[in-house]
Amino acid sequence: MQILLLIGTRKGGFIATSDGNRRDWTLSGPILKGCEVNNLTYVPETRTIMLAGKSGWWGPAIQTSSDLGRTWREPVSGIRFEEGRGHSVERIWTIKPDPREAGRLWAGVDPGALFVSHDAGEHWSEVRSLTEHPTRANWMPGAGGLMVHSIAFDPTARPRLTVGVSAAGAFRTDDGGTTWTPKNTGVRADFLPDKFPEVGQCVHHLEAHPTRPGVLYQQNHCGVYRSDDAGDSWTDISAGLPSRFGFPLAVLPHDGDTIFVVPEESDQFRITPDGSFRIYRSRDRGASWQPLTTGLPQAHAYANVLRMAMTTDALDPAGVYVGTQGGQLLASRDAGDRWEVIFSWLPPIYSVEAATLHG
Repeated sequence: MQILLLIGTRKGGFIATSDGNRRDWTLSGPILKGCEVNNLTYVPETRTIMLAGKSGWWGPAIQTSSDLGRTWREPVSGIRFEEGRGHSVERIWTIKPDPREAGRLWAGVDPGALFVSHDAGEHWSEVRSLTEHPTRANWMPGAGGLMVHSIAFDPTARPRLTVGVSAAGAFRTDDGGTTWTPKNTGVRADFLPDKFPEVGQCVHHLEAHPTRPGVLYQQNHCGVYRSDDAGDSWTDISAGLPSRFGFPLAVLPHDGDTIFVVPEESDQFRITPDGSFRIYRSRDRGASWQPLTTGLPQAHAYANVLRMAMTTDALDPAGVYVGTQGGQLLASRDAGDRWEVIFSWLPPIYSVEAATLHG
């Protein structure tokens, strides 16, 4: 067994590898040295790694590797809008393989658009129904831009897909992308005159419960929320946290009732409250929260963790991994009880994903 940590940073991508004990790690990289790497993801069915990056000279592009990062190539066609669409891709924020259909991948981009591939990433097409949504005039860019950054699948409803857009909210399709419906009931937008608008909420990260169909979680600009009805309504589960604001949210693959968040002070500060680095865990879908501090600095620790920089692995007990803007990569081998720094001095970390390889 081999564990991969796929790390995107401001100055390139990195791949960390370990065996099932997760005690000793080997780091390779940087990949696309000096370029922004927003996301790396592993596609199990093809055993490939896909990288979404951006060059200051050549703009955004994706790369694929079929040998665990030793060599890379570009797909046959990239992720771009057709001529005359009036849009250009600023960044590719995320690439997600669809576990319900072989060869299908989804990619979320800035400016607020979704692309799909049906041939394992070789060709891509825009999902125009989302780009042209009738509420788009009320979408606005967040501090990082106008982006589709979260993509959640429902294994029991194959045409269903839910995406998180900053700053527009959550949107769901029940017909494979032909139409989209805003799903933001109960989610606050404190920065708008109407605190509960149809759209305009700033979703920071959105994840699905792995085994309970219809259960979704989101860390929002204005709170942490859970939906038990596939996004039709949302319940505020922020009580017990030191701040309603934060960016990442992670769910255990084998226990979707257990979730993790990293609260931060809101507005312009955007670092861990009171100089204390606390990761919060709930084992009951947000009904209660426990601060996790063992191995984490509790004084003069001013950390910022971005929306895609926390992940979990599929082992039992689970590994949990958090990357900071200061370049530290933290790991827990016991579902968050104890933490250690496994890498320091990396460039600012944008994203972390874990993959388990067998054989």
